[in-house]
Amino acid sequence: MLNERDVEELLTLRGHEQEELFERARQEREKVFGTRVVLRGVTEIGNSCRVNCEFCPMRRDNTRENETFLADTEALVETAKTISEHGINVVFFQAGEIPQTTKIVGEAIPRIRELYDDDVEILLNLGNKKRSEYEYLREQGATSYILKHETSDPDLNLRMRHETLESRLACMSDLLELGFKTGSGGIVGLPGQTLRSIARDIVLARDMGIHMCSFAPFVPAPNTPLSDWPSGDVDTTLNALAASRLVNPHWLIPSVSALAKNREGGQKSGYLAGANVMTVNFTSQRNSDRYLIYGKDRFVVRPNYGSGLLAELGLTPGRSVFAGKDALIALG
Repeated sequence: MLNERDVEELLTLRGHEQEELFERARQEREKVFGTRVVLRGVTEIGNSCRVNCEFCPMRRDNTRENETFLADTEALVETAKTISEHGINVVFFQAGEIPQTTKIVGEAIPRIRELYDDDVEILLNLGNKKRSEYEYLREQGATSYILKHETSDPDLNLRMRHETLESRLACMSDLLELGFKTGSGGIVGLPGQTLRSIARDIVLARDMGIHMCSFAPFVPAPNTPLSDWPSGDVDTTLNALAASRLVNPHWLIPSVSALAKNREGGQKSGYLAGANVMTVNFTSQRNSDRYLIYGKDRFVVRPNYGSGLLAELGLTPGRSVFAGKDALIALG
């Protein structure tokens, strides 16, 4: 079993040794998933947030400056219909961290499950909530939840998010106890972050028993305290993806759009490093432009781009492994 020091060493690899790492990661992925890449259909449902993260343009201090939006339940159901028409059965709702999303999403979930005849995974990324809210969402039919810890360094987490790591991990524990398939992960390139800290991110995710792990390079965004901080290193991020695959071959690991934002062909490299999830964006153009996760000129994965990239790599678009008739029940 790889420990923190082992993972830290993997993060340093470059050149031929890095290519060998990627090859090992692809082999481990194929043992479990074959050529299958899980497709998620995401829609961003609101861009207000109560948290004041140093790296995010949607931070609380920017609320009055941003053109905010919040979708209603009807809009969520309509978007789910569009996602279904594209043959995708992972319906993914993402938003800034505000309490209003609990009711809006919760009321939509049963209607979406009916739309799919229950052959659907409802994946949420809505931030920290009370355990009672998670219970409600689970009872309504939510399947899985992503809650990235961003960094496992408690001091750095507090400086970057102005909230404690402990509060984040408590929410992750609630999600796991309630039966959610749970995802976490980190940002690579935060100020003062060490390679040991990134290695700890991966080991922490394994030790908590999560099911999905994601890493993204830091992207400097305008109107944030970190607007002048350099971009996160793509090679280190790719190595973190590959190391994650070796730490747990059963994990769902996306190749995120931020890789393409920071390096041409970066998202393709993520699949070569062992990733096996693609998130396709179904947010309307108007709302996508207002979802300022990396600023206004972020890279957005649309259906045609996604299918073309997978075809180029010889990978097969796949359905949920957590729900529906194609689920991999034995996933660890």
